[in-house]
Amino acid sequence: MRVNEETGERPAIAGAAVTEEAGPSAEERMNSGCFCISLDQAALRAALEDQLGSTDLVAMVEQRCPFLFSAMPVFISENQRQKMEATVHAIEFVISMPAYRERIFATAPPIVRHDPGGARGVFFGYDFHSASDRIGLIEINTNAGGAMLNAVMARAHRACAIDPGQLADAATSGPKFETAIMDMFWSEWQRCAPGRQLQSIAIVDTTPEEQYLYPEFILFKQLFERHGVRAAIVDPSALTFRGGRLWHAGLPIDMVYNRLTDFMLDAPQHGALREAYLDGAIVLTPNPQAHALYADKRNLAMLSNREELAEMEVPLAIQDILLDALLPTEIVCSMDADRLWKNRRQLFFKPTSGFGGRAAYRGDKLTKRVWQEILAGEYVAQQVMAPGERVRGNRHEPEKLKFDIRLYAYAGNIQWTAARVYQGQVTNFRTPGGGFAPVYRLSDLSTRCSTDC
Repeated sequence: MRVNEETGERPAIAGAAVTEEAGPSAEERMNSGCFCISLDQAALRAALEDQLGSTDLVAMVEQRCPFLFSAMPVFISENQRQKMEATVHAIEFVISMPAYRERIFATAPPIVRHDPGGARGVFFGYDFHSASDRIGLIEINTNAGGAMLNAVMARAHRACAIDPGQLADAATSGPKFETAIMDMFWSEWQRCAPGRQLQSIAIVDTTPEEQYLYPEFILFKQLFERHGVRAAIVDPSALTFRGGRLWHAGLPIDMVYNRLTDFMLDAPQHGALREAYLDGAIVLTPNPQAHALYADKRNLAMLSNREELAEMEVPLAIQDILLDALLPTEIVCSMDADRLWKNRRQLFFKPTSGFGGRAAYRGDKLTKRVWQEILAGEYVAQQVMAPGERVRGNRHEPEKLKFDIRLYAYAGNIQWTAARVYQGQVTNFRTPGGGFAPVYRLSDLSTRCSTDC
């Protein structure tokens, strides 16, 4: 997005989107012109069987989730990578500031102010769009799915690495990522219960067997048990809290890996989990405080506003990183209805506590009925930035798909970078040829495939 040379500011959210007129970048040329198939299906099947421990479970994954993995890699520039990582670090800096936390706690539900015992929250996901040399942070998630699936997928991508170094890294990246994942859970436990042994973990979600990413829950269960920790995949209604312990079917639970989208644990069926958390009987990760600090979309309005950043005394260098990367966002209120409706084609409307694209709307697709629902609800309006494009098929019959980039992070450290390839308005893992894809970085000189496309 072009910046005003005199003021250093970007166009206001109410204004029309600004487009750059330039030829395609190296990564755009690769994303539109490389038709290499890098996913080795036999290797993927073998990796899944090794991790799941059952051919029947592999068959279940292939039947229920045929579009989890894209066969083609996605390309980004080294400059884009650096900008995305700098954005993550800048956000972490602001969120650590007392002034920021005081603002969040002032209006948050009481459960947000409860001390989580030191747990930071596992699997933060920073989702970006990219175009040319620009990036745009779309949202932050505090229970981002797909990490274990990416660790398995990394074992099965073989071809089209841009240079020998990246090919060598790819060969060992899956096991390294799994180690980092387990280390993250160990760290959460030690921060909250130093000196004690972690004996059990419950992977908790509503009707987990019906969740689309249920295969990933099985992968986590297997991972934990390989490291000597008893694990169970649990619906929260099956939990009980008694005698100062959280229980599931006779098993006392030490830690809960929380995949619920009831971020504040308000639902009646989550009562035992909520009580155990407030009593300090479990380590809950991620937790309500993490969601309020990071993932509530109203935070994006604060983090993309220079005046508010200045009021919190955020250093100017951090402000500049955020304003360059975050898409201008504002909280929807009825007094601005006419202006927002007039400029709706440049905006994307999202519920403040939404997830997975649910109840989110592109402004150019809005009806008057939906617009009234947005005004009556709790929404933010975010300036549109088109996702990247990845072409699949072949040169004679190309098909354009979209992609975004997700950085998995823990305690401010980047663990993994993945792409999600899709069609439609949001990622849904139901697009033929779509799914999670590996991300390769291009240097200035590496602008062609390692094999003949």
